[in-house]
Amino acid sequence: MSEVFNKREYLKNLIKRTKTEDSEKLKKEIQQVLAEFSPLEIAIVEQELMREEGISVDEVRKVCNIHIDVLKDKVSGPSLDVPKWHPIYILVKEHEHIQEKVVEFKKLVEQINQKGGFAEVMPLIVKIQGFIDEFENFEYYFQKEENVLFSVIEKHGVEKPPMVMWKEHDIFRNLRKELKEMNEKRTSNFEELKEKLWKISTGMVDLILNHIYKEHSVLFPSALEIITDEEWKMIREEFDKIGYCCYKPEEYPKERVSVNEEDITIDKINSMIKKYLEKSPSDKIEFPSGVLTKKQLVAILNTLPVDITFVDENDEVKYFSETKDRIFVRSRAVIGRKVQNCHPEKSIEIVNKILSDFKSGKRDKADFWIKLGEKYVFIQYFAVRDENGKYLGTLEVTQDIAPIQKITGEKRIYDEKD
Repeated sequence: MSEVFNKREYLKNLIKRTKTEDSEKLKKEIQQVLAEFSPLEIAIVEQELMREEGISVDEVRKVCNIHIDVLKDKVSGPSLDVPKWHPIYILVKEHEHIQEKVVEFKKLVEQINQKGGFAEVMPLIVKIQGFIDEFENFEYYFQKEENVLFSVIEKHGVEKPPMVMWKEHDIFRNLRKELKEMNEKRTSNFEELKEKLWKISTGMVDLILNHIYKEHSVLFPSALEIITDEEWKMIREEFDKIGYCCYKPEEYPKERVSVNEEDITIDKINSMIKKYLEKSPSDKIEFPSGVLTKKQLVAILNTLPVDITFVDENDEVKYFSETKDRIFVRSRAVIGRKVQNCHPEKSIEIVNKILSDFKSGKRDKADFWIKLGEKYVFIQYFAVRDENGKYLGTLEVTQDIAPIQKITGEKRIYDEKD
């Protein structure tokens, strides 16, 4: 045990040196030590460094890239031999498509860079919009990882490595945004256009290739080691709800239940029903202002024209409404997840500030509004308190107010078309 501890401490000290030292000698030393660690051990070391030493996500990414060099030198990487219905198999297939598309985009940019002016490249530039649309679909992949897989990994105590992967998702999102803005507000300077395209395409290829390698070599093997079969089944169900960017996976195999007909009698069925009814609690929920059944309450909350999420006093997600068209994706895997882990790194400081002000009583409400395509999203946070003012948690309420902003005049009649 002490040998394992000393090995971890030695690696931690090497990683801490990267903050002030950037040499080939240090890199090779880290490579040699990393070669002795399993993917899960590396994930644990990274997590401890971020938690105890204040190592940033970007600094951990630097070490991850060194680790990639180690893994690339090995003849055979870790086994990802899983059934075709399995979430890891699905993510690997999506990775193949994502990698293929960013490489195709890079090749298109290389063709553009070989031309001498706009007149020669217009047919090629028109193709950029197709890649922009394709890159938008990658959100399905990002959302499945961020809202489902990462949530389950964190419940097993591994919180920081998913943050590194999420950070890279956000870097790609920023590159995608740059590409979209560049295409919408195209410069008249051809050399400037080529330079921007080269920067964006190179950044995408480097990021995705490294990102995929890290997940295949570190994150996925770690997940396969710690996540249970039942959890993988749940993860697949949540994946199906979110959807897929580029690949239609094989359905989860239906379980066959073996039934011995000789064991089933009317008396036995009646007895089982009676026992269930005796043990089953009342379905009615009493409120000061009325009584609802659980079924009615669920239907009401899911019918409200807003999305709601409740985080308890310990900053854990405890509930979210499942409206037909949620603005922000929510997966049942987030239940019990720390709300800080449900946001990208750049937003955590704001989240903690809101929660701190709510808990201290400094504020009871915080409002934000953002543009998401044609939607104008109004996000409100409310401090939830009991009758004595004790903080119970935070309620997030989100709605698209674009249709509301269009309302003018008055409407006093029932329109059959509504």
